[in-house]
Amino acid sequence: MTRAIMIQGAGSNVGKSMLVAGIARAATRMGLRVAPFKPQNMSNNAAVTVDGGEIGRAQALQALACGRDPVVDMNPVLLKPETDIGAQVILRGQRLATVQARAYGAMKAQLLPEVLDSFHRLAESCDLIIVEGAGSPAEVNLRAGDIANMGFASAAGVPVVLIGDIDRGGVIAQMVGTHVVLDPGDAGLIKGFAINKFRGDASLFTDGMALIAARTGWTPLGILPWFADAWRLPAEDVMDVASRPGGPIRIVVPRLNRIANFDDLDPLSTTPDVSVEIVPEGRPLPLDADLILLPGSKSTIADLAHFRAQGWDIDLAAHIRRGGHVLGICGGYQMLGQTIADPDGIEGPPGAVRGMGHLDVATVMGQHKRLALSHATYLPTGDPVSGYEIHLGRTTGPDADRHWLALDGRAEGAQSRDGRVMGCYLHGLFAADAFRAAYLARLGKPVGAGDYGATVQATLDALADHVAAHLDLDALLALAAPVLRQSKV
Repeated sequence: MTRAIMIQGAGSNVGKSMLVAGIARAATRMGLRVAPFKPQNMSNNAAVTVDGGEIGRAQALQALACGRDPVVDMNPVLLKPETDIGAQVILRGQRLATVQARAYGAMKAQLLPEVLDSFHRLAESCDLIIVEGAGSPAEVNLRAGDIANMGFASAAGVPVVLIGDIDRGGVIAQMVGTHVVLDPGDAGLIKGFAINKFRGDASLFTDGMALIAARTGWTPLGILPWFADAWRLPAEDVMDVASRPGGPIRIVVPRLNRIANFDDLDPLSTTPDVSVEIVPEGRPLPLDADLILLPGSKSTIADLAHFRAQGWDIDLAAHIRRGGHVLGICGGYQMLGQTIADPDGIEGPPGAVRGMGHLDVATVMGQHKRLALSHATYLPTGDPVSGYEIHLGRTTGPDADRHWLALDGRAEGAQSRDGRVMGCYLHGLFAADAFRAAYLARLGKPVGAGDYGATVQATLDALADHVAAHLDLDALLALAAPVLRQSKV
C-alpha cells in the first residue's frame, strides 16, 4: 500500500524543496518507488512535463531524484505571478485563468477535489509520496480554504513533519509558535520535526531540540547542517538566483521583475571557466561582459519597461557597439526585436510596444501557449540540443531567416547580420554539454564541455548522503501513513 508523509516549513524558504529531493533520492536508493507531490506551488520557474503540461521546477528536480519523469499530477496547481496582486492559475499543467489574489481565495474550494484526484492518481504508481507544503502553516489567517498545507494534509489524511530554519535565528519561536497558533486538529497532524541549515557544532542545540519536543510533543528527527553544494542544483525561487564567480568568461544577467524559467543559468553557473553575474535593479550592466543574457519573463512588456527604467537598454546598446555578444531566451528574445504586440491582453493590458531593435523581428502574443519538450540541432556545429518550449508569442522577421537551431524539424531562433545578437525560444539548451562548449567558444575563450547532467546526479546523491547522515530516515518513514481514497473534501 502506498504511504505518504508531508514536509512543511515553519517559514518560507526553510529548504523544503531541497530536503524533499534529498529524502526522495535516499528512499529511492532503499528500493522504494517514490514520487514527489506539491498541491499548490507559486513560481515562474516551470518545467514542461512528459504529458504535455507545466509544473514547478522544484517538482521536476524531485522527480529526477526519484528516477521518474515529471508529470502534471506532481504539482496540480501552479500559480505564476504576473503582477503584485494577480497570477496565472495553472491546473494540471494547463492555463485555467488569470485572477487577482482575492478571487483566487474563492477559487481554492473548487480546486481541492482536483488536487486530491491528482494525489490519488499518483499513488497508484508508487510506494511512497513525499508531499511538500508551501509557505508556512502558521499563516492561520489563510487556513480557510487552504489547499497548500494543513488544508491538504487534513483532507488527505497525511501526517506532517515540520522543518525549521535555524540560519535565520529564532527557530525555537518558529516551531513552538507554530504549535501554539495552530488549531488543535491541525497541530495534531504534525508528528515530527527537524532543524535545517545549521552551521557549526550541532551538539550545541541539543537542549533546543529537547525544549521544542517538550513544548510540542513532536518527535525530533534530526539537525541538518548547511548543504554547501545546494547551488549546483536548479533553483526554483528567484531569490535563490545568485552571482557565481568562476572563470574568465563573464556572463551578465539583468534580474527582471518577472524573471521566468531561469534554469538556463544553472549549467553556466557550474561551468568552471564561467562567472555568472546577476545584476539587480539600480545597478548598471557592466561594460566588460563577454555576454549579456536576457532571460525569460512572465510579463514581457512590463519587464521591458522595467529594463528601460533601469537604463539597461542604454548599457545594452553600448555593449553591442563595443562588439559584445547578446543572447535572449524566450521573453528576452522578444525584447530584442522591433515590436511586441499583445492584442488580447494575455500578459497585461492590450497593446503593442517598441522593442529594443537589436534583432529585425516582431512578436505577436497569442492565446495558445506552446508547451513542448523539444529536440534541436545547433546548426553551426551539428551538435544535438534538448530543452523545452513554454511561450505564448510567435516571432518572425528577416533576422529569423538566419536561424541557428533546427527544432524538431523546423527553423528556430534569429541572429543579427554579424551573429553577435541572437535569440530563441528553447529553454534548457545550455544543459547540452557540447552546445555549451561550442557557444562559449564564440566568445573567444574556449572552455571544456564538462558533464552537467552528471554534476546534477552526483549532487543529488551527495544531498541524499547528507540527509541520511543527519536525519532519522527510518523514524521519518515510519511516520508515513497509508493513502486512503476516502479523503475529506
